[in-house]
Amino acid sequence: MIKIKVSYDSCYHDVVVPSESTFGNLKKILCDTTGLHPNVQRLLFQGKEKDENECLHISGVKDMSKVILMEDPASKELKKIQDTSISSEAIARVRVEIDKLSHRVVAIEEAVQRGTKVEDREFVVLTELFMIQLLTLDSIEAEGEAKTQRRKEVHRIQSFVDMIDNFKARSSTNARNCIGTISMVNTKWEMFDSGIGSLNAPNQSTKITQEWEVFD
Repeated sequence: MIKIKVSYDSCYHDVVVPSESTFGNLKKILCDTTGLHPNVQRLLFQGKEKDENECLHISGVKDMSKVILMEDPASKELKKIQDTSISSEAIARVRVEIDKLSHRVVAIEEAVQRGTKVEDREFVVLTELFMIQLLTLDSIEAEGEAKTQRRKEVHRIQSFVDMIDNFKARSSTNARNCIGTISMVNTKWEMFDSGIGSLNAPNQSTKITQEWEVFD
């Protein structure tokens, strides 16, 4: 048995194997240690890449020898592309949910413009739903184009939340104005009922008598 120091990604791993093992056997052991599949591993010893069928002892690997492990660049690039694709799909699902919520924002805007009262709960719930999507975006690991897509959706959410806050303020103003108008109408009716403002018409017989007196 020999102990080999395997360097991978700025870390060292001590691996104990029979000296008659092949580099292929070493790759299988390193798969459990590093998580890299044997097919994407490249093992270098003394500056040369070794075939998986080569034996360690024949290649000169001894106790405490140093072997360098690298991930196949082509595999690394493929993994990056796959990760980007997965991220883009996840972001696309969030985008669909944001589009659905945006319709509710438009409905609120139309209601506020008409002066229709919108319950405060609607503003609160809608804001919370947008924040859930924001947290979902935050959990998505993204690079390159996917990262740009994620940033775009974050900005959309921020914009919609700002719109909701604005509509909520306008809705509150509309409600106060409506209350003020009702109060003013009630006051006028109270004045009318109490006779304030000389709103009572003069007696008809008195008016005719006065006119004849003037004629005479």
